[in-house]
Amino acid sequence: MGRRKREGLSEGKKNIISALINEYDIQSAEDIQEALKDLLGGTIKEMMETEMDHHLGYEAHQRSNNTNSRNGYKPKVVRSHYGEVQLEVPQDRESSFEPQIVRKRQKDISQIDEKIITMYAKGLTTRQISEQIEDIYGFEVSEGFVSDVTDKLLPVIEDWQHRALASVYPIVFIDAVHFSVKDNHVIRKLAAYVILGVTMDGHKEVLSIQVGQNESSKYWLGVLNELKNRGVNDILVLCADGLSGIKESINVAFPNTEYQRCIVHQVRNTLKYVSEKDKKAFATDLKKIYHAVSEKQGYAVMQEIAEKWHEQYPYAMKSWETNWDVISPIFKFSADVRKVIYTTNAIESLNSTYRKLNRQRSVFPNDTALLKALYLATFEATKKWSMPLRNWGKVYGELSIMFEGRLPL
Repeated sequence: MGRRKREGLSEGKKNIISALINEYDIQSAEDIQEALKDLLGGTIKEMMETEMDHHLGYEAHQRSNNTNSRNGYKPKVVRSHYGEVQLEVPQDRESSFEPQIVRKRQKDISQIDEKIITMYAKGLTTRQISEQIEDIYGFEVSEGFVSDVTDKLLPVIEDWQHRALASVYPIVFIDAVHFSVKDNHVIRKLAAYVILGVTMDGHKEVLSIQVGQNESSKYWLGVLNELKNRGVNDILVLCADGLSGIKESINVAFPNTEYQRCIVHQVRNTLKYVSEKDKKAFATDLKKIYHAVSEKQGYAVMQEIAEKWHEQYPYAMKSWETNWDVISPIFKFSADVRKVIYTTNAIESLNSTYRKLNRQRSVFPNDTALLKALYLATFEATKKWSMPLRNWGKVYGELSIMFEGRLPL
């Protein structure tokens, strides 16, 4: 994942640096830190002076009929990324001046990073964030600075992607969302694969996010082996769309795992072949398949539907017949368990968050930027996941019987 290439220093920047070295007699990294701290304090003071001008309606040293006027300075110490900074806050005689750049009782000005990361999580581009900071705070931050701030997330993401996982997940979902990403000035579509597990206490947990790889048995075997290396010993049911090579990889990595083709995706893929006027009726017919009481009845209903619509849509039902071996496992379970498997509410709530990213940012500058945005969006979405899945006790009990000895009772 490529990092943003930095441009060389302009002549103007070189002159500023030279002047700073001479002004502060910079000899070490510590001297640079002290110089930046001093410059930060001076910059904030100048900005507060401008705020005071607007507050009073006239600049310093100008005559005015205003009854209010400047009244010296009050010292204040604030925390910043460069350590503690001493500020001189302008005062007025009526004590009505409220500085905005550093508010009264504000002791920490390092929160700019948090605000940048929050905006990034909402899908804003580095340029939009830079403009927002300037609008809100009245000072400019470069797009490079915004990238540097969000790059601080990369070690956090790395740790998150390699954290230890539970030994058993009753149900795991794998789903793909596609994004446009620039690669050497060419825009290409990249898939972000989200792996979501249901824990033994019924809570949802995002296990991993994989970006930009090609689907194949080798790729999926690598992904599943990574889960094993992080501590996952068993998955009872793995639900995914028809990802290339996924079935073979599951058989190798988790040979006792039941692979269930995602019913929601199966239905959507079928309806792609159906005209708008017939979609509702066709969808109602398809529901009869996965609501059937047994596999035998479900298969018979599937054949009836294929025959009913064959003349208008000869290819619509072909994939049901072809994939019946990975569609049919769902018939082993009761309605409560089926609902957990086929409704995919858990993954859909994440996808709605990711779709917002697509609306906010039509193209990501690189796959690193996409990964950062996905991580932040996931973190925001999963904050709300405080409750176990509905009827989980009943579902867990059934799974314990169906997969005897593989779940603790």
